[in-house]
Amino acid sequence: MTDEMRERLVRSMAQRVVAACSPLPVAVVCDDPEVAEWAAALGASVMWEPGQGLNGAVGAGVEQLAAAGVRWVTVAHGDLPRARGLGALAPCPGITLVPDRKDDGTNVLRLPVDCGFNFAYGPGSFRSHRAEASRLGLPVRVLRIPALAYDVDWPADLDELST
Repeated sequence: MTDEMRERLVRSMAQRVVAACSPLPVAVVCDDPEVAEWAAALGASVMWEPGQGLNGAVGAGVEQLAAAGVRWVTVAHGDLPRARGLGALAPCPGITLVPDRKDDGTNVLRLPVDCGFNFAYGPGSFRSHRAEASRLGLPVRVLRIPALAYDVDWPADLDELST
């Protein structure tokens, strides 16, 4: 895949995730000027968090939203090519987790901003996020939604996408 093809794919997936959040407002946490410009052009709020890594950036974004008066957030990453219905996830007390199709990663996570949650994205994040919710004494709801369970982490995931 050429750099241009990869960029088109990434933008297409991320744009689909943003659209799937409707009717909720969207905030994009990033440390890249092009991503910030792209997000702003889509009407998303941009939260600039340079040099934090994924977990630090998500945590900082949640803190910024809490400071702005937001009570609940839904965290979704931009590599969900089949995303839909993010803005329609029914509320529940505690933490909502949508694992990837391998029950390894966490593709979507909904939580109250004031719960002190420590994010642990990366290999095994689904298990880690369940353990974190337990540590905090929060109930966990696991939703297995095929459109949200499909993410693109490896080139082989693209082969499956085309089927």
